[in-house]
Amino acid sequence: MGIGMKMMIKLALASSLMALAGTTALPACAQTQAQASTPQRSAHEQAARELYRNIIGFRTARGHKQVPAMVAYLKGEFVKAGFAETDISVTDYDSAGEPTQGLIVRYAAKGKPKAGPVVLLGHMDVVEALPEDWERPPFTLTEEDGYFFGRGTLDNKYGIASLSHTFLRLKQEGWAPSRDLYLVFSGDEETGMITTRAQAKLVAETIKPALVLNGDAGGVRLTEDYKPILFGVQAAEKTFATFELTVTNPGGHSSRPRKDNAIYELASALKAIEAYRFEVRDNAITRGSFAEMGKITPGPLGEAMLAFSRNPADEAARATLLASPTTANLLSTTCVATMLKGGHAENALPQSATATVNCRIFPGEGGAAAAEATLKKVIANDKVVFKLATDVVEAPASTLTPEVLAAVKAGVHPRFPGLIIAPYMESGGTDGMHYRALGMNTVAISGAAMRDADMFAHGLNERIRVEDFYAGLDHWYLILKHLAR
Repeated sequence: MGIGMKMMIKLALASSLMALAGTTALPACAQTQAQASTPQRSAHEQAARELYRNIIGFRTARGHKQVPAMVAYLKGEFVKAGFAETDISVTDYDSAGEPTQGLIVRYAAKGKPKAGPVVLLGHMDVVEALPEDWERPPFTLTEEDGYFFGRGTLDNKYGIASLSHTFLRLKQEGWAPSRDLYLVFSGDEETGMITTRAQAKLVAETIKPALVLNGDAGGVRLTEDYKPILFGVQAAEKTFATFELTVTNPGGHSSRPRKDNAIYELASALKAIEAYRFEVRDNAITRGSFAEMGKITPGPLGEAMLAFSRNPADEAARATLLASPTTANLLSTTCVATMLKGGHAENALPQSATATVNCRIFPGEGGAAAAEATLKKVIANDKVVFKLATDVVEAPASTLTPEVLAAVKAGVHPRFPGLIIAPYMESGGTDGMHYRALGMNTVAISGAAMRDADMFAHGLNERIRVEDFYAGLDHWYLILKHLAR
């Protein structure tokens, strides 16, 4: 992300935001990290950093039950900023036996709304991070070598901090939107998505939004030398489905091997899955994405992108795209083994063996049932029993409407004049799938800017560049002012 355009604000506003950020009790891990001296930063930038630091400090991974504490902190900040208690909703959920919460904050329109509501999505939970594995404390925001390190610095506490800070900033300015704006933050997106499903249903039935914008995907793609090349709008997601494949037999003594060994049979099935490639597919979003990316991608890969966008049946283009790890997963359904267990004793033949196979299914390809039927055909062994281990949500692709495109330009082009804006399909999954499944056109337009080399979401030493964090603070500010002016 390049240096962004900084918005000038009054000293009185800045002082109130600073006071807002520092008065709520925080977890000990957040208090132990000394804030880096940044005298060159404006008061509103420092307030955003403080909010970011505080929410990184909550260990909102499954098993630690910290989501309610983070919700309480955020609610306190919104109340102090002037949001009415009646415009803040905290909902309790049970996610696979663990308590969690969702948070909804309404920024009410002044007078009669001039347009339908805008819903803004984010998730407060994170994937677990073990301190002994990290180079730095994962639940302490650490500024080092030009980066902010910590679990959730990108996924998705960056989104939570950006959206929350924008609401606080606008409220302190006294800005009155022309339409209702809603923050809708879920508490278990990384695991059961119980909050997500419930909130999506609530939003569809009670808020009835005109727009749903997701802060958990999309953003600026940077080259390895930090030059912006594209702003991606996430407009579709693959269908997430996990299968458990199990082989059983009577077993026996390890001194008397038999031909129908459960582990060997399962291994053969997994090798068959490894070797199989699902049929290449395309849709308007992938073709459009390749058409734009091809213009700025050098060499044979860029040429293949352009050729595929013009003719998806081009065999040479397909071969080049399939050979690249950055594009292969966008061309078809993928299924991969992720976990394995089998046997019960070192001196006994296995009575059972089970593998977990995770599939990301291309939209419109028949969903989990079609993927299962294909895998069974590939394995060609009736002894391998399939069990669908997840609730499957099949969602259609969204469209980048002229209204949203204009708003994205308002947020992106002051930082990156003329930057290409193009929709793309996500190979992973976000809260957005549940909103699309209920008929709500949903696109993800995060303000994050990142190189491929810095993508450590779900991994060790998750990070975001300090410069990009501050430069992105005006992203949602400008977008919301455009949409609700």
